Amino acid sequence: MIKNRVIVYIDGFNLYFGMVDAGIDNCKWLNIKSLIDSYITHNQELIEIKYFTSRITNQPSKQKRQTTYLEALESTGINIIYGLYKAKEIECNNCGHNWSISNEKMTDVNIATHLLLDAFNDRYDTAILISGDSDLVPPVKAIHHQFNKKAVSVFFPPERHNITVAGAAKGSQIIGKKKIKDHQFPLNVTKKDGYVLTKPESW
Repeated sequence: MIKNRVIVYIDGFNLYFGMVDAGIDNCKWLNIKSLIDSYITHNQELIEIKYFTSRITNQPSKQKRQTTYLEALESTGINIIYGLYKAKEIECNNCGHNWSISNEKMTDVNIATHLLLDAFNDRYDTAILISGDSDLVPPVKAIHHQFNKKAVSVFFPPERHNITVAGAAKGSQIIGKKKIKDHQFPLNVTKKDGYVLTKPESW
């Protein structure tokens, strides 16, 4: 039987903040590979999981937690694609006080690029997009227009359902709280080199 080839594209920050906004307790140590495997059917073949994120800067404690988590994801074979995390200086017009706000950059562009290139190179039959970002509507529509035998299905993180994104997809659903709670890493994750990663205490 020829199986339907699947590649998964994950907007890391969209997923993370969706879980946080949903108030799911103890959810950040998410085993994404296990979660995705739970959705793959017998007539599908999981080709790759791509996780798009940016490295946090100027916040050592958050950097350490993020690094630990990303290494745990990599231990399951997930491919991590990095954008940028840039700080922008803001000045208060009233008091003149300055502070820095950091924002992730390039994630949506990176996802769009990989979606389109993988379609062009015929690497998947179905793309699963985990994001509620409406900036991704144009590439989803483009894929359906140029490759009418391919399908992009959207799995919305909690609190991230978007009608516009759902309308562009050839199928959508919301990742439920129970799914997330059921697919957490164990307290300790052993990497291939034997190094043991431990869930951050503050999580």
